[in-house]
Amino acid sequence: MSDLARMIDQVAREKGLDREILINTLEEAMRSAAKRKLGIRVEVDVAYNEELGELEVFEFKEVVENLEDPETQVSLEQALELDPECQVGDELGVKVETDDFGRIAAQSAKQVIIQRMKDAERDIIYEDFKDRKGEIINGIVQRFDKGAIIVNLGRTEAVIPPREQVPREGYHPGDRVRAYVLDVRRISRGPQIVLSRTHPAFVEAMFDLEVPEISEGIVTIEGVAREPGSRTKIGVSSRDRDVDPVGACVGIKGSRVQAVVQELRGEKIDIIAYDPDPAKYVVNALAPAEISRVIVDEVSQTMEVIVADEMLSLAIGRRGQNVRLASKLTGWRIDVQSETKYSEELRDGYRSLLDVVGVGDIGADTLFQAGYGSAESLAEAEVEDLASLQGIDEERAQQLIGDAQQYLADRADGLLESTEEGDTDQDADEIEIPAQDGPTGANPLDQLADEIEGPAQDGPTGTNPLDQLAEEIEGLERLAGQETQDQAENQPAETDSAAEPEEPDQPPSDQDQPESNPQEPEDQPGQPGTDSGDDD
Repeated sequence: MSDLARMIDQVAREKGLDREILINTLEEAMRSAAKRKLGIRVEVDVAYNEELGELEVFEFKEVVENLEDPETQVSLEQALELDPECQVGDELGVKVETDDFGRIAAQSAKQVIIQRMKDAERDIIYEDFKDRKGEIINGIVQRFDKGAIIVNLGRTEAVIPPREQVPREGYHPGDRVRAYVLDVRRISRGPQIVLSRTHPAFVEAMFDLEVPEISEGIVTIEGVAREPGSRTKIGVSSRDRDVDPVGACVGIKGSRVQAVVQELRGEKIDIIAYDPDPAKYVVNALAPAEISRVIVDEVSQTMEVIVADEMLSLAIGRRGQNVRLASKLTGWRIDVQSETKYSEELRDGYRSLLDVVGVGDIGADTLFQAGYGSAESLAEAEVEDLASLQGIDEERAQQLIGDAQQYLADRADGLLESTEEGDTDQDADEIEIPAQDGPTGANPLDQLADEIEGPAQDGPTGTNPLDQLAEEIEGLERLAGQETQDQAENQPAETDSAAEPEEPDQPPSDQDQPESNPQEPEDQPGQPGTDSGDDD
């Protein structure tokens, strides 16, 4: 084997190029060198001889009797010396020695060979990677270029743009990195392979590698919502009733999901059981928050989720992350409200219905149960839908819609008095509850007051026990006041020339006298509910 044949085989093996491509490249390079040496007008043909393992260059000239152009013609006498069977008008090929081409021709051939080999290598790389979109690939960080990470894939290089990098992930040259093949582009400098670590499909591909049930098609990933570096929600379903999709993705003691979490460097992953019912799917997506009620609006693709007051922050998540990811995962716009706020909205909406002219209590109940919970929803109602309710015809429906629109216009103009927030003392705005009589025919509140006060029972003296207790307390207070006065008389008088002698028979002050109301003996001077500063 010649040196040229050995070199062709070695390059084809190292670069992964086809041997025919290398031979065609060498023939083209030699043809370019021959034209540079012999001239542009000369017809040159180059062929690779497999037996000899070398390139043969032939110069073709036309056989003529009278030689006029030596570059393209050859005389008949010279042609007969080379080929005795040639005739006038034939094309005679003459072998040219390549050793006579010189340094310039050899340099030109070298440049052509290098360029053609690069082009061929780029084409092969593009053909190899264009079908690998959506796969996970491993590489080594080679360098950094304007914030982008250049990854060495062995035969070629790939790039991770800054927008496809996870925040707070740091790399150094030589670190191994695993990424998702986002795109393969063909540009003038060769194929450009774009990698990503932030794409939601990266998490999906990782679960495809770690969970055999997904690769086998038993468990299906229905959707992925991700905020890179923070949290990911993934919805899964199963085609086999005996296979739990969530348990299959979690693995024994969380081994499968932990492998994905470690690759994502601690990113939290919520695995959600998919449900064809959108409302149930949203409830599962908002876990671990417990949902009290879900109101679905299919027209606007909106769901209003009601949760307990203590579950509100858990359902919304930190900076709204939980509800935001749930909305991305399910494809529905989700509004989360607490039960207290929802109840207030229902009460305010019912009040607005009562304020509409022509809507009574019975009509408000009918409209409220039919889904028209406020004057706004009544004003936006369709006549056909409203007329389908019991007791409402088209004329009545048009009148109700017009009254609701007029009410909203008056309220917007400030013609109606707005009820202050938090005012719960106006019983007229509340739904009236009919009074129910007790066993004695009295109002329940009065009956309760009578039970607390107790029936009148005469004591030994024929008086009420409460009155008797008040008299005993009054007597004790008088005794305490008398002891205080005796102590004051026994103390020595102060030496004050302007002071007058204290009268012994002075009646007690108002503060020392007991309250005259026998029903409230516990109210003493200075306590809340009494006036301790009255000196009259």
